[in-house]
Amino acid sequence: MKTSTPVIRVLLVDDSALVRRGVRSVITAHSQHGAIQVVGEAANAAEAMSEVLRLKPDVVLLDLRLPDGSGIDICRRIHTEVPETRVLVLTSFVDDNLVYNAVIAGAHGYLMKEVDPPALLEAITKAAAGQSILTPDITQRVMKMLRSGNGGKDGTSDLSSLSQQERRVLACVAEGLTNKQTGERLNLSENTVKNYLINVFEKLQVKRRSQAAALYVEQVGRPQSSALPPGP
Repeated sequence: MKTSTPVIRVLLVDDSALVRRGVRSVITAHSQHGAIQVVGEAANAAEAMSEVLRLKPDVVLLDLRLPDGSGIDICRRIHTEVPETRVLVLTSFVDDNLVYNAVIAGAHGYLMKEVDPPALLEAITKAAAGQSILTPDITQRVMKMLRSGNGGKDGTSDLSSLSQQERRVLACVAEGLTNKQTGERLNLSENTVKNYLINVFEKLQVKRRSQAAALYVEQVGRPQSSALPPGP
């Protein structure tokens, strides 16, 4: 008996009804077998939080410019109050501070509205699985802000303080794997992976997976599944 794949439920947050209608149409037209479905829309910050709490969607596509508040604040509240919901920023405006603050607030990805439909659906799918979507350009912007000291540290954190196993776990995170996938690859329990990541975050003085992944990519390069550090 074939098991069905759970539908990924998406909430659209944008003050433009035209944009919301367009994104909904793209998802409906390109999502195979309805694997991704738009379950709600919001035009402002107040509606966004109300709908997030009511619907508890898997992914929120969030514009940062809202008429009654900042999308950064909404992202932070979602990360705190509904942590199982993933946030993908979808905006037409890019700025180093906005990119950095969105990542710090818990965003799992930062996309421009010019993104093509397949890339948008792929980002939604990855975010729903707990993966971070950091393009090379976004990684570069985050690292620039980290080095400038806006991350609350001196910007000199490197990977030399990590144990070999911690580096292997971080390499998997930078590749976009979830804790469960990382555990399966490294033959570790999911809880053990979480514990390794707590140590990694503390040593690197970061708070988010995306920050740690950005550090790894900046200092080592984007990992491939066949190029992970060797085991002990």
